[in-house]
Amino acid sequence: MKRRKLGSSDLEVSAIGFGCMGLNFAYSHKLEKTESIKLIRAAFENGVTLFDTAEMYGPYTNEELVGEALAPFRDQVVIASKFGIKFDDGKQVQDSSPAQIRKSVEGSLKRLNTDVIDLYYQHRVDINTPIEIVAETIKELVKEGKIKHWGLSEAGVNTIRRAHAVHPIAAVQSEYSLWWRRPEEQLIPTLEELGISLVPFSPLGKGFLTGKIGTDAKFESGDFRSIVPRFTPNNLEANQGLVNLLFAFSQQKGVTPAQIALAWLLAQKPFIVPIPGTTKLHRLIENTIAANVVLSSNELAEIHSALANIKIAGERYPEELEKRTNL
Repeated sequence: MKRRKLGSSDLEVSAIGFGCMGLNFAYSHKLEKTESIKLIRAAFENGVTLFDTAEMYGPYTNEELVGEALAPFRDQVVIASKFGIKFDDGKQVQDSSPAQIRKSVEGSLKRLNTDVIDLYYQHRVDINTPIEIVAETIKELVKEGKIKHWGLSEAGVNTIRRAHAVHPIAAVQSEYSLWWRRPEEQLIPTLEELGISLVPFSPLGKGFLTGKIGTDAKFESGDFRSIVPRFTPNNLEANQGLVNLLFAFSQQKGVTPAQIALAWLLAQKPFIVPIPGTTKLHRLIENTIAANVVLSSNELAEIHSALANIKIAGERYPEELEKRTNL
């Protein structure tokens, strides 16, 4: 597995990481704990060294299985977790007050069964707590040896600049893929300027870019995609042009559509490290192999030209959830 540095930090990770959320949270197909642990260990055996979780995934249980799975080789991997969202009467509420951050980090350290968290993200910006206060709290936790580096998730560029000025940010998480390219407008140029890495989640469009989700796909109520506008039947059909493009290029290269989608991401900038998730071993292996798929400058230009003629239908989030991003 090829490796990449996260920002200006000393964290060197596999070019493709593993997003652990979907193992037991947000999607209808969930794995038993033992199966999740097997899959995480299989990821490590296939060269993955960056594993992403969060206290709210489960909630809480995702960190536990990640900690148990990675215990045998803890010193060879980078664990990323997140704070800043808590459940209040069954609803997700942003809270990055210093007291809540400290409560969160102690809980995460215990569940992950580790002395230190390698990369600790603010999961979503808390408009009630100035980002400078958040960054100062993080700086204290770094001095105390409880975390090594920090980052932000789905934050706006002004917030990133303010936070980075107080304590250097190693990475920013954002959705980024062939069917969500808004980060190219402001986020990626800002990260490049500041020396911060981008860690794209949903790099395969929540499964859509694999080409395995048909226009007649149905999603159970417990599956996050059941409330996502892009996954309505009409929008799935309207977006098939993008899947057709991926299929055409994958046949040309002798790889899969998912591998083209991941290779395209890796080709955009050397500081991009996508974290696809899966519950299937063959998909995991397919994703890791994508790190070795190289798209030539001519192929990238062809894809870029084809994308210009494809209009993506549907929003990536329901309106209320979108309001919590880019703050």
